[in-house]
Amino acid sequence: MGIRNILVTGATGYIGGRLIPKLLEKGYRVRVLVRDPERLIGRPWVKQVETFQGDVLKPESLPQALMDIDVAYYLIHSMSDSEEFDERDKRAAENFGSIAKKAGIKRIIYLGGLGESEADLSKHLRSRHQTGEVLRKSGVPVTEFRAAIIVGSGSVSFEMIRYLTERVPVMICPTWVFTRVQPIAIQDVLKYLIDALVTPESADKIIEIGGKDVITYGEMMMGYAHTRDLKRILIPVPVLTPRLSSYWVHWVTPISASIAKPLIDGLKNEVIVNNDIAKQLFPRIEPLDYDTALRRSLAKLEAGKIETSWSDALTTSQGDIPPVILKTHDGMIIERRELDVDAPPESTFQAITGLGGDRGWLYFNWAWKIRGIIDRIFGGVGFRRGRRDPKFLRVGDAVDFMRVEAIEINRLLRLRAEMKVPGKAWLQFEIEPLGAHRSRLILEAYFAPKGLAGLMYWYVIYPIHIIMFAGMLKQLANEAIKLPSMDELPILIAAEENLMPIQINYQDEEEIYRRQ
Repeated sequence: MGIRNILVTGATGYIGGRLIPKLLEKGYRVRVLVRDPERLIGRPWVKQVETFQGDVLKPESLPQALMDIDVAYYLIHSMSDSEEFDERDKRAAENFGSIAKKAGIKRIIYLGGLGESEADLSKHLRSRHQTGEVLRKSGVPVTEFRAAIIVGSGSVSFEMIRYLTERVPVMICPTWVFTRVQPIAIQDVLKYLIDALVTPESADKIIEIGGKDVITYGEMMMGYAHTRDLKRILIPVPVLTPRLSSYWVHWVTPISASIAKPLIDGLKNEVIVNNDIAKQLFPRIEPLDYDTALRRSLAKLEAGKIETSWSDALTTSQGDIPPVILKTHDGMIIERRELDVDAPPESTFQAITGLGGDRGWLYFNWAWKIRGIIDRIFGGVGFRRGRRDPKFLRVGDAVDFMRVEAIEINRLLRLRAEMKVPGKAWLQFEIEPLGAHRSRLILEAYFAPKGLAGLMYWYVIYPIHIIMFAGMLKQLANEAIKLPSMDELPILIAAEENLMPIQINYQDEEEIYRRQ
């Protein structure tokens, strides 16, 4: 059947947000159904999709969104320990299935949870199975995939394991830690979801999917610890109920107890693939082993490829200090500040690209130097490197104990810290134009802590950041205001071809940076 028009529900969620760009790459026309369209702002694909505002619990909001759609992805489920969450999920599936049938939808593709239906499943897993059953009763052909833990930065189940392993050197482990599970890489889940579109035989099938390995949660934790070069000890105990475990997760990780409890409650069940239907229907997909899936999920972190959206935001304001936003995402701690500047983006860019070296860091420069001395004592690079050029930067340049990782003319400068720290750290400056002669300067500090030492290090230096970064923003704004517009000045820059300085006009500057 000719499938062109796709509807994705759960577009703001973990799976939906990763599925949509893949569908667009395949040439499908994508429509998304969201309760709050503002939550899509900032997604790189938002202008390539058709957005409809609606709620599966409000059936009157669905008909228009489902009109002229060939296949719909149902990626909605509650994650709560409230008494009525399963009834809410059931009602949502009934609404969606009924309207989908009336709209002539050819197929619904649903991602549920792995687990034996006959087993004593947790309330959460039973609800996932029930949702699939309700969708099938609508009369629309349903492809139901069932998966266990999805290995990928951002997956709640995997993030819980990851945070616990990162932050707790010695773990008291209840029996569920030694339950067998078949984790699957996020890349493989997306392959199955997309290939189902061109596999009509998958309609009206329940397809269990899993990775190459069957392991325990404890082995997942120890595998993670090995990959991150962490020393961890697991001590089994016959007690510690799901509720007590969820409180422990609540305090040790960013995951709240209300989310952790249904997850942990489901960990008592073995969740492994019991048939080869997936292999028969999708022979081209070779699921990854856990170690490979784990390393791929951490590759983004290791490379410093930081996403623009994350969870658990905390906003505070301290007098006239610019607002601070603290967030965590994919194990990364992000500290964000911003300040509006009465200067054009090119002048603000010139101010930030002059940091370091003889000019220093503008505010609390003595503290930066002390940090450099401490770094040298512990065998780090310290402050001794300075800068290649006092005014101009290119990717790869050293700036004291930082290195330029990314630079975009008049828009962005990202510096990677190369001092000795228990983790990985970046400092990023971003500029947003606010008109011909105004701009917004955004300063973000990123830190990926390694183990408990990394977390403690962050909380020790954070009070210093509050003063240091707020002062730096104001000083950069003052300097930008004093600078002449870049189009009034010739720019001196070293050409890579012969390493000789050449004089160019402002209009040519972007081409020089691009060539570098």
